[in-house]
Amino acid sequence: MNRAETGHRGEAAAARWYQKQGCRLLAHNFHTRMGELDVVVQEPDGTIVICEVKTRSSDAVSRPAAAVNAAKQKRLILAAQHYLQCTGQSDAPVRFDVAEVFPLDSGRWMVHIIRGAFLA
Repeated sequence: MNRAETGHRGEAAAARWYQKQGCRLLAHNFHTRMGELDVVVQEPDGTIVICEVKTRSSDAVSRPAAAVNAAKQKRLILAAQHYLQCTGQSDAPVRFDVAEVFPLDSGRWMVHIIRGAFLA
């Protein structure tokens, strides 16, 4: 499995994780000129969750969330603002999560969600 395929499967695993928690999937790989939003879901209470998914092999040295630095956070915030304006949800409460996703030997995925990983 190449990096792109691994990334797409990791994003799908994160989206499934949120759906199992009762969230509604709003967007997957939403592209803007500011960047891409990997997973956008809405929690039962109406909160919009923008989730940056980082998928790594099980032998990765550093934590995947470490790749979401200040510059990446700024791009995600701008992309999220664009998404919210385009979808008429500018007034909705928003949270930014990071999903760390690792493939398991069983063919399944381990998903670790860092809720509120950064603030807008």
